[in-house]
Amino acid sequence: MTTDLPTAAGRGTVRRLAGTLHRRPRLRLALLLTAPLLWLAVLYLGSLAVLFVSAFWTTDSFTSQVVKVWSTDNFHALFTTPVFRQVILRSVGIALAVTVLCAVIAFPVAFYTARVARPKWRPLLVVAILTPLWASYLVKVYAWRLILSEGGLADWMLAPFGLSGPGYGLPATVLTLTYLWLPYMILPIHTALEQLPAGLLDASADLGARPGRTFRSVVLPLVLPSVAAGSVFTFSLSLGDYITVQIVGGKTQLIGNLVYSNIELNLPMAAALGTVPVAVIVVYLLAIRRTGALNSL
Repeated sequence: MTTDLPTAAGRGTVRRLAGTLHRRPRLRLALLLTAPLLWLAVLYLGSLAVLFVSAFWTTDSFTSQVVKVWSTDNFHALFTTPVFRQVILRSVGIALAVTVLCAVIAFPVAFYTARVARPKWRPLLVVAILTPLWASYLVKVYAWRLILSEGGLADWMLAPFGLSGPGYGLPATVLTLTYLWLPYMILPIHTALEQLPAGLLDASADLGARPGRTFRSVVLPLVLPSVAAGSVFTFSLSLGDYITVQIVGGKTQLIGNLVYSNIELNLPMAAALGTVPVAVIVVYLLAIRRTGALNSL
């Protein structure tokens, strides 16, 4: 008899708790979101705050020890040192170039998979687009290193035309990054084109619009938010990458390479350099917010 009392009391407590959560959906939602929001605030936003604060510290030139004294010397050096300015501009330029190339290549591919291919083949084509994402990042980059090497596949294919491959350097970095992040641009464009009503295209043709006019006036305005959504991934991933440029970039340096090289020698300067991609991405997100891209993510 006594052993059943705790069980009955426990069941009653569970029922009362379930009833309370059922009557108060906001409380239920708050309990569900507490853990992920706490993780976001403490680990993610907290680490960014520590990064930003440490960027204002300095380093002892003799011992290389971090001196926790408030100073803006690191940020002053970022904007006054020519090397830092060149690397920052180069990194942003590469990210923009990769984004534009991904958009140009992704649009016809997505249009074929969403509107031209037979419906039974479309899921298989989407899987084929996703397949490169399942391979190791390093394997793909080293494969491109072999392709672009002297006497490699690129040289072999261009030899009949009297040309040679780009070798290692800035073009190789852009080409490799475009390959790596292209699926992130194809998928949102494919989804947008797949949801595009066919009646709009037929109506545009019936009104006498040519394919180019239909693309500019009908397709592009409706798909542009998805293009911008894909650009969030291609731009941010390219801006923060530093491994690809080490493997196929030759002597080219990006922000990530400077951060990596300063971690042990000058941690505050590395933190200051690390704030640059964060600031650029925040500005980029604010710029494309008006396109509705963030709603398409």
